[in-house]
Amino acid sequence: MQELNQIKIAERLDQLTELSVQLGSNHDTDSLLERILMVAKSMTNADGGTLYRPSDDRQHLNFHILLNDTLNIHQGGASGVPVSGGVPLYDDQGEKNLSAVAAYAAHFHLSVNIEDVYKADVFNFSGMVKFDQLRGYHSQSILTVPMSDHEGELVGVLQLINAKDPETGAIHSFSQTDQRFIEALAAQAAVALTHQRLIFQLEELLESLVNLINIGIDDKSPYTGRHCQFVPELTMMLAEAVHNTETGPLAEFRMTDADRKELWLAGLLHDCGKITTPVHVVDKATKLETIYDRIGMIDTRFEVLLRDAEIAALQRKLAAGADVAAIDAELAQQQAVLRAERDFIRTANIGGEGMRPEDQERVRAIGKRRWTGPDGVERDFFNDDELLNLTIKFGTLTDAERKEINNHIVMTIKMLEALPWPKHLKNVPEYAGGHHERMDGKGYPRGLTKDQMSVQARVMAIADIFEALTAKDRPYKKGKMLSESLRILGNFSLNGHIDPDLFDIFIRNKIYLEFARKNMDEKQIDAIDEAKIPGYTP
Repeated sequence: MQELNQIKIAERLDQLTELSVQLGSNHDTDSLLERILMVAKSMTNADGGTLYRPSDDRQHLNFHILLNDTLNIHQGGASGVPVSGGVPLYDDQGEKNLSAVAAYAAHFHLSVNIEDVYKADVFNFSGMVKFDQLRGYHSQSILTVPMSDHEGELVGVLQLINAKDPETGAIHSFSQTDQRFIEALAAQAAVALTHQRLIFQLEELLESLVNLINIGIDDKSPYTGRHCQFVPELTMMLAEAVHNTETGPLAEFRMTDADRKELWLAGLLHDCGKITTPVHVVDKATKLETIYDRIGMIDTRFEVLLRDAEIAALQRKLAAGADVAAIDAELAQQQAVLRAERDFIRTANIGGEGMRPEDQERVRAIGKRRWTGPDGVERDFFNDDELLNLTIKFGTLTDAERKEINNHIVMTIKMLEALPWPKHLKNVPEYAGGHHERMDGKGYPRGLTKDQMSVQARVMAIADIFEALTAKDRPYKKGKMLSESLRILGNFSLNGHIDPDLFDIFIRNKIYLEFARKNMDEKQIDAIDEAKIPGYTP
């Protein structure tokens, strides 16, 4: 008999050891809880078992899993069969519910072992009796064990029904050895559940911090905020298409769910460095804009010249024998020239795809006009900074401002590399920091080539460019038509800017069209002849 007990104890220790290994590797809460309950039933040869979880408001114990071999019941957990109901932890007056055995165990963190529920007078078993009557069952022995974390907070209650003799099937009470083993199992389970909960909370905290950064960027610049939203979306669309590719150079690329989460976070954070970039540079809508658009100052100077010309004409008319008609004609011509120059400067201030050299020279010529400021000092019409900005060839940024914008990726890498990323997220800085690199090594900030970059970083580079080309909410540009955006992107695939293999998948799987229909203005979506897209062969 003693030898038999030792064998049973050894078997239970093996079960505990095996469960410990599974608790460390199982990351699905429902299957983990179900495994805990199944092992508890097996260790005690119980006919049934229930696992309760506290409600979010901690006012109830909710049924989470319900098992019974005799009644062939399997509800909750991984079964897919819903389970409802539970046990209140407090009564209507807010007092602790001590009449229900599960609530009692939960409140006092004590195990309760009852030999026969029909003979017990300490707890209210009316619900269990009703259950028996409805199903023709007979509940007898019951073992209830609370599960608490390292801080003593309740994480669940484990309840076993009807310990059975493995040979005869007769119902008997749960032994003290049964109770001790189930308490040990409950302690292990509580640690595993707490571990999972902490991991989940840390992941939630990380995602919340990422959203916090994007909220800061969004509030600083709504244009950048939209970009931060769409780039990860487009990145994941293209990455999934690559994942599903079965032929070609990228046929072996595959992602796990963990890989997807890592790439998604990298997409959300790819422009986090812009939080350090001055908003008047990020959102510079015109060439003369700083904290405000200085075109108003230029307009005022033109107004001064117009009035000076009129005053000079009036003074000339006062002279004896003045030719009033000739003076008026000359004044009209002068003012027409000034107004034409003012309109030209207003247009030049908007910026665009390219400023012609002759237009740049015209700006410089206008800048040599002389005007008298409020201090009475005569000076050139444009100062050096205004002249530099008004002669910008492409867009609205000077070289210094463009470097300041480009520095955001350096700050992105610096910020992300400073964080202690866990192993499953260790590639976030590389993915996020590589979207301005080029396949030919002429990108920035590190001048990486295609072979030095991950597929994920190369995917994000395409997503970043395409979103920027098609976006219509930028203050400094209009959203391009879909066909023009694809033409530009196609040329980029030919000149070493982006990965041509990824570009092929981008077009072949019509990722561009899926994104366009979802996020672009329908007026920008024109007819696409894929055969005419540079760098793509249907």
